[in-house]
Amino acid sequence: MKTFASVNARDAKHAVTLSQQARRDGKVAAFNGGGSDLLGLVKERTLSPDVLVNLRTIKGLDEVSSSRGMVNVGGLITLDALGRNQQIRRDYAVLAEAAETVATPQIRNFGTLAGNVCQRPWCWYFRNGFPCYKAGGNQCFSVTGENQFHAIFGGGPSFIVHPSDTAPALVALEANFRIVGPSGERMIPAADFFVLPQRTPARENILADDEMLAGVQLPAPRPGTRGTYHKVLDREAWTHAVVSAAIVLEIEKDVCRSARIVLGGVAPIPWRVPAAERLLIGQRVTPELAAQVAETALAGANPLRNNGYKVPLTKTIVRRTVLELANRTA
Repeated sequence: MKTFASVNARDAKHAVTLSQQARRDGKVAAFNGGGSDLLGLVKERTLSPDVLVNLRTIKGLDEVSSSRGMVNVGGLITLDALGRNQQIRRDYAVLAEAAETVATPQIRNFGTLAGNVCQRPWCWYFRNGFPCYKAGGNQCFSVTGENQFHAIFGGGPSFIVHPSDTAPALVALEANFRIVGPSGERMIPAADFFVLPQRTPARENILADDEMLAGVQLPAPRPGTRGTYHKVLDREAWTHAVVSAAIVLEIEKDVCRSARIVLGGVAPIPWRVPAAERLLIGQRVTPELAAQVAETALAGANPLRNNGYKVPLTKTIVRRTVLELANRTA
């Protein structure tokens, strides 16, 4: 591991300026919040920074606040603090539950929301020095290689899956992301933040080199809204979802008024399934309808040689979760 410099940012705008200055000097710069994924990338020689821009010195970027009915969550809030926050647990349970499932207690104590959303893929080919699409090469080794944990939706030319637990929850909540860059601030829907490999194999989101995810804005909770996050792992701790589902339903007098179903562990981005959502609108949720929703959610899945098991597994999660939410007392 080579030596690098660490510089402290006063605020988000200053952090961007520090990154720009480093790049103008011909150096590789990286933003450092919690640092868990960054440390892994450096140790694996996937990333070799010259300058780390320390975001921990920015005050207020780890807080939850309310304004005009919206809830603003700073990007530097730790996953542990996010999962324990009473307002998030009460009004946005799907996000609190997702945060609670990440890795281990030790990692949740310093890993941040922005870091979890922006982490790089954990495909073993990408992380172990193979010249794959994600590393600037011209092929995805998982197509004919080890692919039991890879994508069944949205794959090609790369078949990575997005590793974040909080990302599907944020898409299901229809959150907006606050991005700070050289041109100032902008807000974009969470669903528009993530990009498929067809658009750019080298990235998983729309952030430019000198942009950072500063925070998340959650819409005011609507009456009758309930949500949850379910995740299947291949071992008990420190692992990413084999498959997961973030589901948010709005129920009024036993009738579903709106639905958001977002799958994790199955695609290079959080994978929303609008056709399945539409089946629920205006309906009372029955076991038969939940099963139909699950079938529709997995329509079009295109598994590789070793990951076909994800199809029935995800169907089961969707069916059970929809039923659980519909039958839950608000």
